[in-house]
Amino acid sequence: MNRMAQAWKAEAALPARRPGQAAFAPNAAGRLSIHPGSCSMTEFTPLMSLAGGSLIGLSAVLLMAFHGRIAGMTGILTGMLPPVATDWPWRIAFLAGAVAAPALILAATGQSVDFSSPVPAPWLVLGGLVVGIGVYFGGGCTSGHGVCGIARLSPRSIVATLTFMATAAASVFVLRHVLGAF
Repeated sequence: MNRMAQAWKAEAALPARRPGQAAFAPNAAGRLSIHPGSCSMTEFTPLMSLAGGSLIGLSAVLLMAFHGRIAGMTGILTGMLPPVATDWPWRIAFLAGAVAAPALILAATGQSVDFSSPVPAPWLVLGGLVVGIGVYFGGGCTSGHGVCGIARLSPRSIVATLTFMATAAASVFVLRHVLGAF
């Protein structure tokens, strides 16, 4: 059995977490540890990844087909800030769907979608600010460039995506392996 088949089999064999059970909980040493059966950002989960990627792609295609708009979350959200864009109804519907989706998944499957992180809140805020600056100077976010721009074979989006992926890989390497954080 090859490695991918083994990973899929291992993913299918994971015990389901109870609804509302946190993915991360303090262990005996007081550090955050992952509950068995939870999904961490570093686990290989091909089935969940395929399903999530398919839904993201479908939403991008439908938004382009029905509204002629690119599904860039930053652009959608920016249109809701004053001065509010004239096409605000679809923007509200799109954002409401993004917020309501975890509740719908919980109702349909009984499994919660994790919003926990082992990273302290100040680091998350700092990371959000750095990403926001990158979005501003990069002319778009990962969803606009990475999903929609690459699908349109936009050279600008391909360069932007390669840049933020390389930066993310370098950041993770330095934080985890050089500095030993998180």
